Formats: sequence, structure tokens, C-alpha cells
Amino acid sequence: MVIGIGCEFDPLHRGHARLLSHARALGADRVVCAMSGSFTQRGSFAALSKTARAEMAVRCGADLVLELPTPWATASAERFARGADLVRLFDAVKQTVAAVKAELGSVDILVNSAGITRDGLVAAMCEADFDAVIDTNLKGTFNMIRHCARLFLRTGRGRIVNISSVAGVAGNAGQANYSASKAGVIGLTKSVARELAPKGITCNAVAPGFVATDMTAALPLTDEQIRAAVPLGRMAKPEEIADAVAFLLQSDYITGQVLCVDGGVAI
Repeated sequence: MVIGIGCEFDPLHRGHARLLSHARALGADRVVCAMSGSFTQRGSFAALSKTARAEMAVRCGADLVLELPTPWATASAERFARGADLVRLFDAVKQTVAAVKAELGSVDILVNSAGITRDGLVAAMCEADFDAVIDTNLKGTFNMIRHCARLFLRTGRGRIVNISSVAGVAGNAGQANYSASKAGVIGLTKSVARELAPKGITCNAVAPGFVATDMTAALPLTDEQIRAAVPLGRMAKPEEIADAVAFLLQSDYITGQVLCVDGGVAI
């Protein structure tokens, strides 16, 4: 079994590390991770060399690491990185999936987790900010599903989990572009689930709320505001999102569903 975790794997992200451990528990023979250049721009991850990032992913359990967009090699002869372009580019994703197929033979599970924000009030939002978020969050998810679906159909098996957001379920002021992209992911999830169900392939979505990550750390929210917004009174841990993804990956009979992991925000 080959599991693809994409499109932006961060070995310093506790949820991603947990997901890798779940992948092994699910019986994966090979685990493929993709890391976007956007991770090099924030947090302690920015201080790591490309080789160090790859080695961390390998230590977490990855067999093949894909760097987006710059090609580079790891110190391991068997576990190495290939170059690709950003997930929003249709042809680049096609080439990346083809490279994985050539190296590992197939992909059995796809987790789409690439996401960016360009927040702003809709009356002042520029077209470039709207397009960038839609292209990465929604079109990127489509691109990965589009090219992996053919592999799933050939083998007659496959699991897809897309990371949406509670913003795509309930909307969020100041995030018209992000909410639209994540709502689109939900619609895409349900349509793909209907299309692929006759072949035994499932497609589900996880919709996190506030999660303790670099992205939410940049939000101007106090602890009191978070407790007021979340019925359970705290942000989610990244590992809790990974656990929800793993739950959906283990099921043969759940498809087309959106699992909100939001502490009750969308109640």
C-alpha cells in the first residue's frame, strides 16, 4: 500500500507527524510526502536546510519526499526528493503523480492538505488574493484528485480525504476567498464520492475549526475570544485533526461525508 500525503507536508507539524504514524498503522508499505516552499517562509522550519527537512520527514516515516517547487536530494539513497511545481498547476501535479507511479507503482490513499489564506474584507479584497486562495485550496485539491483518481480506478481501490474548514461550512467574515475555497472542497468531495463509489473508492472531508498552528497564531485573537467562540473552550491540537483523518481512512463504508473537528463551532 502506498499512501500520498499532500500537498504540503511539514515534518515539524505534530499533526503531520501523527498522520505518518497512522499511515504505518494502516499497513502502508511506502509513504509519499510533499513539502511546499511556503513552509520555508515561517517558523523554525525556515531555519532548516532542504536536506534537513527531508531527513526529518524520513525519520517520521516517509519513503519518498517531494519538494514543491525546487528539486533536491536527501542523504538517503533509497529515500529521496523529486522536483515538482506548485499544487495549483495542473501539468506539474500530473508530472508529480507520474513520478510517484514510476517509482512506487501506485498510490492507494491521498490526503489533500495544502492551504493558504489571504484574508481581507470582501469590499477591499483584490482579485489576486481571491485567485491565489482558490487556485491553491480548491484547484490544487482538484488537480491531485484528478491525477490520482486514474490510479485508483486502475487498481479498484483508493481512499481520499480532503482538508476543508469550518469556514467552508459556516463562512467567516474577512475570509470570503478562503471560505469559498473550502466550501468548494466540500462540494468537490461529495461529487467525487458519488462518482467513485461504484468502484469502491471513498472520498471524505475533514473540516477543522481553530487549530493551534502557525496559521492561527497569526490571527489577532485573545484566549478569551477563542474560549467564547469554541464551545469546548480551546483550540484543537494538530494531532486531533490527524486522528480524524485516520478514522476516515480506515473506513470502507463512509464516503461523501464532512467530519467537523471544531470543538462545536459549527453546532
